[in-house]
Amino acid sequence: MDGNGRWAKARGKPRLAGHRAGVDTVERVLGYCSDAGVKYLTLYAFSTENWKRPAAEVSGLMKLFSLYLKRKLSLFKKKKVRLRVIGRRSDLAAPLQKEIERVERETAHFDRQLILAVSYGGRAEIADAARRIAEEARAGTLDPADVDEKFFAGRLYAPDVPDPELIVRTSGEMRVSNFLLWECAYSEFYITPVLWPDFDRAEFNRALAAYAMRERRLGGVEAVKDPEGAAAK
Repeated sequence: MDGNGRWAKARGKPRLAGHRAGVDTVERVLGYCSDAGVKYLTLYAFSTENWKRPAAEVSGLMKLFSLYLKRKLSLFKKKKVRLRVIGRRSDLAAPLQKEIERVERETAHFDRQLILAVSYGGRAEIADAARRIAEEARAGTLDPADVDEKFFAGRLYAPDVPDPELIVRTSGEMRVSNFLLWECAYSEFYITPVLWPDFDRAEFNRALAAYAMRERRLGGVEAVKDPEGAAAK
């Protein structure tokens, strides 16, 4: 969800105003996904590198995140959306961790999922998975010979969530930025110059249309077909 700061700067506003506008976009995009039949939406909200930003901005973002959880719980229940947070939760303040746990617990029975990556980094996720595997091996509960790609993927933050079929990058940036490095191995990418606060239904539909034109071979010879004709899941 890139471009909040640039959106605010272009309007002579503080960066946090851009982040607030970005929160409004989250709710809109959640609705677009519902209409399009997209079951999983993962949003890169705050990276492990973002802790290096000015303290005032980081503090404002954490307060905004906490407020979002408190205010949107009723919306998640109404829309039947399960909220999940992936990342290094130990980096977050204890009250925020408890708020996350509460919202996750109260929405756990819904099928559609909104996954927020907070204090998240793709390299950190891989390192944490490797550490868990090493701990199992040290405890004698794991034979290293059993470790393959499927086993490793089972130690990631959300192992039950399918790999993303489509990754949308707003604001025109042409890099992965440490997002879902393991999971994006065969993802399709859509890069748009639109800043995140301005990301609307028309641009969302353009992203799905672009995805629908791709042939997904996943390393094979035949393109992968979606039997239901859906653009994304």
